[in-house]
Order: sequence, then structure tokens, then C-alpha cells
Amino acid sequence: MLLMLAEPGIPLDRAVAFRRSVAGAESNVAQGLARLGHWARWIGRVGDDASGEAVLAQLRADGVDVSHAEMDPAAPTGLLLRDSHPARPVDVQYHRTGSAASFLGPEQVGEDALAGARVVHVSGITPMLSPSAAHATRALFERARAAGAAISFDPNVRRKLGTDHEWMRVVNPLLREADLVLAGEDELELLLGGGAEEAAKALLSLGRARTVVVKRRDLTSVAISKDGQWTQPPFDVPVTDPVGAGDAFAAGWLSAWLRGLGPERALAEAACVAALVVQAPSDTDGLPTAAGRDRALAAFRGGSGPGRVHR
Repeated sequence: MLLMLAEPGIPLDRAVAFRRSVAGAESNVAQGLARLGHWARWIGRVGDDASGEAVLAQLRADGVDVSHAEMDPAAPTGLLLRDSHPARPVDVQYHRTGSAASFLGPEQVGEDALAGARVVHVSGITPMLSPSAAHATRALFERARAAGAAISFDPNVRRKLGTDHEWMRVVNPLLREADLVLAGEDELELLLGGGAEEAAKALLSLGRARTVVVKRRDLTSVAISKDGQWTQPPFDVPVTDPVGAGDAFAAGWLSAWLRGLGPERALAEAACVAALVVQAPSDTDGLPTAAGRDRALAAFRGGSGPGRVHR
């Protein structure tokens, strides 16, 4: 989506100055991976309009392959308006109904779109956009599996998109088909019931998951696999804008996974990338390069040690 971000600290209903940017769970992760030095492709739909041009131009500028993105002449680019504040809930207004993205269909996720992919990342937001987008997501899972790519899934629950029951009906089956799950503690409790870590272990035994990463309410994260369990506290940083931390965390984790690193290091890199993003405005301003990540991680570890992110 096109993001219009209000000037820092000003409530959305009073804001008169906005900064244009780009937002979207999967595109944020694609940008994060591209900046970290990986080849990344974003598959999606925008309108054939100025907003769509701006979205694709920003993704290209970050090195994301948009050769399989479509521009719809009949539907507009989705729009997101939000404010920014480190100490109160952020006010977010989504304008997705009837957007080009809501018309995503299985025909857009053909085998050629997945050529060369080692991992396919998708969030629960996409299948909740519309029945055709849900069909496209199921097709994506099937075709990724056939192509030999691992499936990474982040529920990314947004209650403005549906009721709890609708989220459970649409997203619960996808959780069980993913190889890598990155989910909030509250999301696993909602979608699977019971405690989050018990739900994670159930996915390992009943689903396809190799690893489940739980982002806890206390801002620690834990990776659980059949080989063990690892915990990472957050790094102690001042928060400018908390939005985008989850997508940054996913990019950091997937970068480490793609490089063959173990869960302990992957959690540390994920927490590092998230810590950098929350210190900057917009969803993507703080996304680092690989060298920037390594410098930051060394600095975090060389300081007083990991602690709580300031709220």
C-alpha cells in the first residue's frame, strides 16, 4: 500500500502534514531482505495510478524484484494513513476495500513467479483481503511446496480485517501448512487456543512446522523446534515508531535462516533488525544493510547487555 505518515507525535485527526512512504507486511519483509543482501521478489497488485507507480518505484529502489507485480487499470492502489507516537497506540486507517490487492488471484502465483525461490513468506493479512486472495494464498502454498521452497508464515492478525472467528477459519489451516512460523503470543492463543508455547509445540508435532518463533508480550522471543528451545530478550533502544517491528524481525530471522545460521543467532539478528526499525519513522526507514546489522549487533552485545525496548 501507499503509506501516508502523519508528522511525528501529531494525532491523525489533527495532522495536516504527511510524508509519503510504502507499507505492507510482505513488501516490508522483501525490502528488509533485499537491504540485507538477499535476492527478493514481491508478488502483488497495485493500481495503474500514481500511487502504484510510487510503490513499485520504492521497492525497485531497495532492490526488490517486482517483475511479477501487476498494475490494475480498474482498481486503485491500497492506502494506509497512520500517525506515529512512541508512547500510545498508533491510529491506523486502512483503505483496502476494492483495492487492486484485494483482487489478487491464483493465476498471479504461477510456477514462473516462484522460480529460484528458497523461501516464500506470506502473512495472514493477504488471505483475509478477499475470497480470491485467500484462494491465491492456498495456491501459493501448494506451488511453493511443489517448487521445493520453504514456506514462512506470519499471521499478522489485524482485527479490522475480520472477526476472531473469520481469522481462525481462514488462517488456522495455513499455520499448519507452514515450515517456519513467526507469530505473536496473542496470535497463537487466538488462532490455536491455549498457551502460545503449547500451541507452538502442537504445530511441530501435528503440522509441517520445523521451527516456530513466538514473539512474547514482554518483548522477548523464543524459537522452538524439535531440537530445542532458545530465548532472546529485546535490545534496549529508544522507540520512535513501533510499527513495522514484526516485519523487521521476520526479515532478520529469514536472513539468518537463508545463510544457514542456527536459531540462537537468528533470534539475535531478528531482534537487532527490529530494534533498528523502531528507532526510525515509517515501517522501513530503519531497515539496515548486512554491514549495518552486524555493527549494531556488535554494539548491542558490547554494551550493558540486552534489556527491554523502551515504550
